[in-house]
Amino acid sequence: MSLEGLKIRRAEADDCTAIAEMFISPKVYSGTLQVPYPSFEYWRRRLTENAEHVYTLVGLIDDRLVGMVSVVTSERPRRKHAGAIAICVHGDWQGKGVGGALMRAILDLADNWLNLTRLELEVYADNEAAIHLYERFGFEVEGTLRRHAFRDGEYVDSKVMGRLVTR
Repeated sequence: MSLEGLKIRRAEADDCTAIAEMFISPKVYSGTLQVPYPSFEYWRRRLTENAEHVYTLVGLIDDRLVGMVSVVTSERPRRKHAGAIAICVHGDWQGKGVGGALMRAILDLADNWLNLTRLELEVYADNEAAIHLYERFGFEVEGTLRRHAFRDGEYVDSKVMGRLVTR
């Protein structure tokens, strides 16, 4: 599988079907705070509500959705400089560069168009591949959330990571 032909664009409500199908895979939802068996309607709402504060991009190869990334900005005046990043890559495309391409796109949007100077994210402490990806893009571990989430029958820790841009 090649990244040749990867197109990144703003997500649309009609992407809800492909996104819900991506989250059927345990390889995908186990790395996020999502639960199994997502509904199309859930993803349709996620893609259409709060559109002025949520910027979601999708990656497509040959019109197949291979990943998504979003940055959520704050409505709070004192947090307008910050955004929360979330990323997900289709199970068949993990480890092939899709995550890096999506990160480049969302960081360009955050840095050059949204004027965000702080980006933050949470990642499971045992997700070494994701942590390495985020570190490549300048994120640093800022702390540990112990027993942060319930996953596959047990509580797991998460790392809080942040990236600061000075202007």
